[in-house]
Amino acid sequence: MADAGIASRRDCERMIEEGLVEVNGTLVATLPAWVDPEEDRIVVDGRPLPAPARPIYILLNKPTRTLTSARDEPGADRRTVLDLVDHPGAGQLFPVGRLDFDTTGLLLLTNDGDLANRLTHPRYGVPKVYRALVKGQVDLDSIGSLEEGVKLTDRRDGKTIGASKTGPVEVAVVHREADKTVVEVTIREGRNRQVRRMLAALGFPVKKLERIAMGPLRLKGVQRGYWRELTRGEVQALKRAAAQAGRSAESGRRKPA
Repeated sequence: MADAGIASRRDCERMIEEGLVEVNGTLVATLPAWVDPEEDRIVVDGRPLPAPARPIYILLNKPTRTLTSARDEPGADRRTVLDLVDHPGAGQLFPVGRLDFDTTGLLLLTNDGDLANRLTHPRYGVPKVYRALVKGQVDLDSIGSLEEGVKLTDRRDGKTIGASKTGPVEVAVVHREADKTVVEVTIREGRNRQVRRMLAALGFPVKKLERIAMGPLRLKGVQRGYWRELTRGEVQALKRAAAQAGRSAESGRRKPA
């Protein structure tokens, strides 16, 4: 019921206890109540529960100058990621996390809210890998500073409310020339423009930024500006990674002081 948008989980439980829910013509007023939404006919306060939407998982290779949003602000006319996805279920989709307007690469679009939350919430720490072309030579000292964390300002409602250190990251140098370096940065948070801000804070402005991985999902099999549905194996791998991250987060919270 909550997944269908009827109400919050707590309110849905209250509605069941108040006798407002029928399953296959039988009143259900006690918890827990087990049903199969694909097989059982559920009626809530006299109205049939809509059939569950088929889970959809889309990998988009996001191009530059594209807004990571379902729609733009009124009066603006910027291209959004959903403008690029010609799929029958596109109206149900939302982006998992965000990529900056000029950042390219892997973006997952889905209607699976639970999986999206586990992939993006910093509590679970699912890794995201970015490849950045920066100005200057990234030396060992700078790599160490990045890996230990960089202090960044925190903002809320357009105002600076303080500063805090980023969590540990992993950094690998892919290519180095006299005046530029290509690095891969793995983060487990999701701060606004985090990779760009971390590198800029150490004196390495980002010239190009691309996300190449999210958990076990890699950017492959799709050209820039195009999309494809995930394979069954990719969906299963994402769900396993999200479940493992959830177990690790729960274990960390239960660890004795």
